[in-house]
Amino acid sequence: MPIKVKTCMNKRLFILVLSVSTLAILIWLIRLFDETPGTDDAYVYADTINIAPQVNGVIIKIPVKENELVHKGDVLFEIDPRPYHDALIREKANLAQLEQQVILTRRDISAQEFNAQATEKHIDAARATAEQDAATLRRLQALRARNYVSDESLDQAQARQRASAAQLQSARLQAEQANAAVSSVSALIAKREVIKADISIAEFNLEHTVVRAPFDGRITSLKTTGGQYVSTGQAVFTLVDSRNWYVVANYRESELKNIHDGDSADVYLMSDTGKHFTGSVESTGYGVYPDDGGAIQSGLPSIARNINWVRVAQRFPVRIRITTPDSRLFRMGTSAVVKVHSGSQSDEKNGHAV
Repeated sequence: MPIKVKTCMNKRLFILVLSVSTLAILIWLIRLFDETPGTDDAYVYADTINIAPQVNGVIIKIPVKENELVHKGDVLFEIDPRPYHDALIREKANLAQLEQQVILTRRDISAQEFNAQATEKHIDAARATAEQDAATLRRLQALRARNYVSDESLDQAQARQRASAAQLQSARLQAEQANAAVSSVSALIAKREVIKADISIAEFNLEHTVVRAPFDGRITSLKTTGGQYVSTGQAVFTLVDSRNWYVVANYRESELKNIHDGDSADVYLMSDTGKHFTGSVESTGYGVYPDDGGAIQSGLPSIARNINWVRVAQRFPVRIRITTPDSRLFRMGTSAVVKVHSGSQSDEKNGHAV
């Protein structure tokens, strides 16, 4: 076989082997990317809350400083407690005064109950006397028409009838007064419950003049000091929850099919790319606002009038919970690189994928 033909065959064989190898490598890379979708469009995230007082007042003490790490129960700041302390003392004094009033009223009620019973007897006697005097007066009036009785006797009968009627009315008023005294203690007891509720509110307000950390976290956006007057619900600073750290990775919509809740993930922070962190996919976003239209104006959809020759895939946020974060490196907003291992569940107990 001529040397020239052999050389040509070797070249063709080399090209064939190279093409097959390239195709195999390409297939392997495609499968690798499908199984481990990655992105550098990611950042560190943590939950935050605004620390705001539940009572109004002047801040007298702020023992914390910007970016300080605080622990659950630590004092964050204190509000002047004097107005709330005085309000609590006043309500307790009102309760003590009312308790004495209830005791005295109950003693009076015991006496009034006997008076009420006696008054009922007086009513019966006064009613009988009034009825008898009224009947006597009617008979004398009939006899006077025939001149059988004198005017003096008739006048005396009329006077007795009016006196007995007045006594009956007086007995009835005494009975009503006694019954009212018996029922007055119920109103005092109801008032006592109102004062107890006021005491509970005063204790709540006094307790919340000292604001404590609800969890471990970092102080941010602290821009005030002692002497500042704050109102209920007015944020004094922000507390970053340092117990749980996340990475929000924005993945292309074409890659979401390979990402599932619970998949393990490798995370690298741009602040220290030499350190490796593990995590697990907690959730995938289900809504983003499109940049190229879809808005609603005047009740009608607004569609952008443009033609894109190259369609850019939409990105959706994937929330990844970090298994063992480093408190020195994890800061909100830190750039990160993420690779998700599709179908590989994360074991958060030991921080390794299984």
